[in-house]
Formats: sequence, structure tokens, C-alpha cells
Amino acid sequence: MYPIVNDTTLRDGEQTAGVVFTLAEKLAIAKSLSEAGVPELEIGIPMMGQAEVDSIQAIVALNLESRLMVWGRMTASDLAACAKTNVQLVNLSIPVSDLHIERKLGQSRDWVLAQIAYFVRQACDLGLCVSVGGEDASRADQSFVLQVAETAQTAGAVRFRYADTLGLLDPFTTYERIHQLVKSSDLAIEIHAHDDLGLATANSIAAIKAGASHVNTTVNGLGERAGNAPLEEVVMALWRIDGLETGVDMYRIPAISKLVADASGRAIAANKSIVGEAVFTHESGLHVDGLLKDPATYEGFDPAQVGRHRQLVLGKHSGSHGLRHAYAEIGIQLNESQTPELLASVRQFASQTKRALQADDLHRLYLQTMQATTSTQ
Repeated sequence: MYPIVNDTTLRDGEQTAGVVFTLAEKLAIAKSLSEAGVPELEIGIPMMGQAEVDSIQAIVALNLESRLMVWGRMTASDLAACAKTNVQLVNLSIPVSDLHIERKLGQSRDWVLAQIAYFVRQACDLGLCVSVGGEDASRADQSFVLQVAETAQTAGAVRFRYADTLGLLDPFTTYERIHQLVKSSDLAIEIHAHDDLGLATANSIAAIKAGASHVNTTVNGLGERAGNAPLEEVVMALWRIDGLETGVDMYRIPAISKLVADASGRAIAANKSIVGEAVFTHESGLHVDGLLKDPATYEGFDPAQVGRHRQLVLGKHSGSHGLRHAYAEIGIQLNESQTPELLASVRQFASQTKRALQADDLHRLYLQTMQATTSTQ
């Protein structure tokens, strides 16, 4: 069974501080994700009000190929709001760590189990397919997490979402805990990883290796605080490292990334893996020399697989092979005698301007170098 991506850009992604999607943006994002083959989309929180319900129903009306999910707490009001949306898959979330149970809710473990048993049955009676979300599961007693999953399964849930709410897990611990869950429960297990320590993708991959069937993502890693596991990273890592297909069209990723970046107002860092502007750009002389001989020397996968292309630029760290290649690209064939002096000029220019050279820079330096050579003869 291949891992199922449940993208929560339109739910947890929009919970990013300061981010709000318009209805038109939500529809465009949902449509783009579905057309790219993302199998599940978590599209909102009905309890937020009628405007949220209306936007959810508008997405439902698109009749997308993706299966749709909404999110709620284990309360009568949240469940009623979820039932109004015409979405059949619901994630009902409840804290499972003692810290949250006692300090946030002022309740006990027994109360949590009773809530799960009651509200899951209520949701099933309404015809909903239920995933139980274990908030702060990564800081919970693992034996209690197993008990929560057992209670959820008995009540009729089909999935348990293991939430590393504060992004405090490492891949090794993630693997152990998810493996225990998979062995002890017949529920589908979903990993929901946050990126507070920069480990969301690694933890998501570890969970899949341990037997989790579902993985939460957001486009560009959007989400609260440091964000969630990025869709682009999880999909590519599963394919490149483990040969696991998710059904997501990797070629469409850059366009979706830009769509979400524009809608969220969150710029993508130039060195952001997969979708950053500079991640397929090469300057180092050693690297460029290798790439010109065989791209596999310094590229782990073909950029074309994610709708990108490589760029070879000239700068302070360029070498002779890269220099001659760059000039050949603009129609100038350098000979061996021209290369050293021109390379020195290129490196000096890059050091002074702190940027890569453009075609007009190359032309100007070439003319200056040739004129200087002619005047000394």
C-alpha cells in the first residue's frame, strides 16, 4: 500500500499567523492540489462560522477527485458544524498528553477516553467517516496513546492521527512509536508533524517507514510557528529515497508552490529545497565541471522531474570549464590563452558586486579584456 498524502494547507496552513486565504484562493489551491493528484485535502474548520462553512461547501461543489476532510474538536457544537458541510471525512481532535489534559482542559485521562467513545459513535451515527486526532501525542504517555487508539477503534473510527504538535520528535523515536501503534491497532495511522526543530519531513518519512498509511503535509511547509511537513519535500523524499509513489504529479509542484506563496504572502527562501529559486543553480568550478560531464555527479535527481531546470552561473568560485561554457552559451568561443585573464576579471567582478554575472556583464568583461590585451601587444 502506498502512503496517502493528506494535505492540510487549507486548514493547518491557513492557521499560520497572519495568513488568510480568500474564497477564490481556496478554490484555486484545492483545484490545483486535486489536479496534481493529491488524494486527500483537509479543507477547513466548520466551527469557525458560516463563512468557513460556505467556503468548505464551495470546495465540495467543485466535485474534485480528492477526498475531502474537515477538522473539529470533540464537542457537540463542532460535530454539528462538521455535519453541515456535506464532507464525509472528519478529523475529531482531542488532547492526549497529560500536560494538555490537566492544564488546558482541567480533565483526566478517563474523561478523554469517554469523550472519544461518545463523540466517535455520534459522528458515525451521522454517517461520517472518523479520524481521531491525538493532539500533542508526541508528549503523551505512549501506553495511553495506545489506549486512545483502541478506544477510537472500538467506537468506530477508521484512522488515528498521531500529532507531533510542537515538533519535538526525532526520526528514531517517531519510528518506534508509530511502529508500536501499527502493531497494536487495526486503525490506519496518520502522522502529523510540525517543523519546530526542522525535522518534520524526516519524522514523516520515518513514520511511513514504520507503517503509517497517511501523512499530513502543507505546501511550502506553511503552518503555525515553524510550519508543517512540506508537501514537496515529503513527496520527493518518499520517491527519491524509498521509491514510493504517492500519485502526486511532481511536475506540478512549482506552480502550486507559487500559488500558495502568493496567496499566503509568505515568500519562499531561495535555498528552500525543491521549490527555492536557487536550488538548481550551480557556480562552483568543481561542481560545474562535473555537471557538464554528467549531471548526476552533482544532482540527486533531474530538475525537470519537478518542472525545474538547472542554471550554471559565473561567480567568485567559477572555474575554466564553467567560464568557457557560459561564453559559448552567448556565442563566444574562448581559447585557452583568453581564459585565465578573463576568469580573473569574472571573479573580481563577482567579489565586488556580490552577484552572479549576467550576459551583458560577460560581453562587457570580454570586450574590456580583449581591448586590454590588444593595447599591450
